[in-house]
Amino acid sequence: MATHNTAFPRELEDEAIYILREVAAQFEKPVLLFSGGKDSITLVRLAQKAFYPARIPFPLLHVDTGHNFEETIRFRDELVEELGLELIVRYVQDSIDQQKVTEETGKYASRNVLQTVTLLDAIEEFGFDACIGGARRDEEKARAKERIFSVRNDFGQWDAKKQRPELFDMLNGKINMGENVRVFPISNWTELDVWNYIREEELAIPSIYYSHERETFERDGQILPYSSFMTVSEDEPVSTRMVRFRTVGDMTCTAAVESTAVAIEDIIAEILSATVSERGARIDDKRSEAAMEKRKQAGYF
Repeated sequence: MATHNTAFPRELEDEAIYILREVAAQFEKPVLLFSGGKDSITLVRLAQKAFYPARIPFPLLHVDTGHNFEETIRFRDELVEELGLELIVRYVQDSIDQQKVTEETGKYASRNVLQTVTLLDAIEEFGFDACIGGARRDEEKARAKERIFSVRNDFGQWDAKKQRPELFDMLNGKINMGENVRVFPISNWTELDVWNYIREEELAIPSIYYSHERETFERDGQILPYSSFMTVSEDEPVSTRMVRFRTVGDMTCTAAVESTAVAIEDIIAEILSATVSERGARIDDKRSEAAMEKRKQAGYF
């Protein structure tokens, strides 16, 4: 039986549904940013509930780095087919081929930052005026500064000093020509809230969230998944471990945790006893003290 620590507070669902309905009412061309991770999966379920019995009235957009986990891409395609959703995919490789961005090289090379240009191009291509994302305030200090309706200028950039006040449940979607809004319906949720919601809603998730055998190596005290995308040194031996992932991103910047969790209840138990935050497993956040904020200022998710 669930305790007060593991029961999902349904008022958070009500708030998120209200926000999604406000997006549909206030904007002409919204889109849901979908990564195949637990937060965007949660957003899809919330959108289903917000507009039932009608279909979700906006497409999903996935910016594919080309370095994603195969399990995540497979799950994405299965979910879209099952629910009859519209999916738009844009590729970082195209941005590289068009010489809009330069592929990183070296030990810590990643395509994660390069996604920003691909995303901004997709927003311009389709004329999206609201991009719904699964960011939460508990994840990282830069994200804690964001409003639920976060306005980006005509260059897609975010300015923390120009955030609008949000009084009670009044959401201001008025924007000038060229601007767009990033919307965060689960901004007030925690990682534990998301997992409790997944459990109570019985949502399917990619298999990499559960414990499994994977070839890995250690770097800077973290366990990284081995792949052909990674530059692995001779002093970083590859070995097989039982691991899972708390967060899903580009393979080159997403660390694993050793785990035996094979069910949702096991994952929740691990989170309750964890001493490291969820974003502690994201290598790209460690490039500098203000890494996330700098990426957001440039137009990142």
